[in-house]
Amino acid sequence: MNTLPGEPHAEPRTFLGYPRADGRAGTRNQLGVIIVGNCAATAARHVADHFTAQRLAAYPNVDGVVPFIHELGCGMEKSGEPMDLLRRTLGGVIRNPNIAGIVVMALGCERNNIYAFLEQEGLESNPMLKTVVLQEVGGTAKAVAEGVAALEAMLPVANQVARTPVPVSRLVLGIPATPGGNDAVRAALGVATDLLIADGATVIVSDTRSSGPALRARAATPKVGAGIEQRIEWWGQYTKGRDTGAAAPAAAWQQLGSSPLQAVFGYAHALPSQGLVLMDAPGYEAVAATGQIASGATLACMISADGNPFNAPGVPTVNVAPDSGLYARYTDDMDFDAGPAADGGSSPEAMGERLLAHLLAVASGAPTCGEALGAGENEFVPWPIGVFA
Repeated sequence: MNTLPGEPHAEPRTFLGYPRADGRAGTRNQLGVIIVGNCAATAARHVADHFTAQRLAAYPNVDGVVPFIHELGCGMEKSGEPMDLLRRTLGGVIRNPNIAGIVVMALGCERNNIYAFLEQEGLESNPMLKTVVLQEVGGTAKAVAEGVAALEAMLPVANQVARTPVPVSRLVLGIPATPGGNDAVRAALGVATDLLIADGATVIVSDTRSSGPALRARAATPKVGAGIEQRIEWWGQYTKGRDTGAAAPAAAWQQLGSSPLQAVFGYAHALPSQGLVLMDAPGYEAVAATGQIASGATLACMISADGNPFNAPGVPTVNVAPDSGLYARYTDDMDFDAGPAADGGSSPEAMGERLLAHLLAVASGAPTCGEALGAGENEFVPWPIGVFA
């Protein structure tokens, strides 16, 4: 699993993606089942679990059925930013290029009402977006049967889309956590991201408390710089009097390439720009990755200094080991060994080229360690601002 990649690309870079009608491209072609509130979680899990590899074998262009299950939807105000944040997160996931079709499930009495959610997000039922409400169909078993039937009807449609070469400019890479490892390993990741951005790709970073101060000097415009200042001030107020732990060192982000920061935007909002962008989020990688997916990320990458095998839901996640010893110990979890950059056996430039080749191979369908393990199905965590019960 973790002996990929191939040689760096010499010609203009492309990857084998799934083109979508809106001009974007997915790295995976998946169906999904998502809930508006936790009361439908068990039913949604059963729907997703129905679609085993054997049942999907007749649809070689479909990469799986992903459950997007979370704990929110009740115990919160029916309006305001917390509910808006949840709804735009769920809506963004539904629109993500990696999702070809989806079933939205609800109990029926959630504060996050399914029909109000769809209306607010501008979503309507269609052959590739179906709704199932437990209280309307008569309970869990009937809801599971309806959800399974809806996805079975979508499978032949999703299977009609095949991988085709698409420009790297359609790739959106999320980096949900502050890069670990030493300076050389972080510099290698920076080389890879700079090369992607030079080809028109988008790279989303988060963990605002540490990345904001580090990237302030790279703001492309005064407006972007002001946006960073505003979010840093907000975080200062938000964390006042709370033991949140120390923010990650800003230096960890300063080594992430040299591309200018093109935009700062709110959690789970649609991407405002290509290039390097900062999506406001906490440093908790599950929360940050969930927001980045809602914003359109189709691939994720983490330097896992502590062996964290995090995998984002619905998005292949490349876990980079910053030293070869960790890579050898976590052979089933780590996708890429950046150890030679740390011990001087490779320059950051050469290692960055190799990492880029690996990222593009995964974007083109090469499985990650996490995908082989079935990881990521329990890591869908919308930012729980506003939960009070």
